Amino acid sequence: MTDREIMEIYASGDSEAAFNAIVQSYGERIYWHVRRFTCSHEDSDDLLQDIFIKVWKALPGFRSESSLYTWIYRIATNETLNLLRKKRLRALLSAESLETLLDRQADEDVHFNGDALQREVQKAINSLPDKQKQVFVLRYFEEMPYEEISEITRISVGSLKASYHHASKKVRERLEKIF
Repeated sequence: MTDREIMEIYASGDSEAAFNAIVQSYGERIYWHVRRFTCSHEDSDDLLQDIFIKVWKALPGFRSESSLYTWIYRIATNETLNLLRKKRLRALLSAESLETLLDRQADEDVHFNGDALQREVQKAINSLPDKQKQVFVLRYFEEMPYEEISEITRISVGSLKASYHHASKKVRERLEKIF
């Protein structure tokens, strides 16, 4: 279902059907978007519920200045980064880095079905600073154009291109050391 069709359902007064259409249309993509940051099925699943609750509450204020898709991704990205900030703070208090915590979660996740290379790619992504990680995930995995990433992150296209370049280089260098 398209964003336009979903918003037509919402405008007709059937907000529950519109919300169900949003979850059906974007649930899986948002889950995997979040999962690439959290490295944990449980965290991703919990976060997905929080994201859609936030979407439900904010839907009456959606003004169609961006696409519904972009708006939902912005909410998902912000909620995910908030969770990672909380985890980073907890990790600091426990003397464990966030990168170490995420790497451990990637190694221990029983729901992960990738091979050793995919696990190392995830660990390389975990080592990136938040901004670079964000643009790398959206560009590489989601294959979003820079203009859409700019709408989601509110960062200029030029800055995004530079961040992606640096992130790609770091991921490549880390993987070359291993393989």
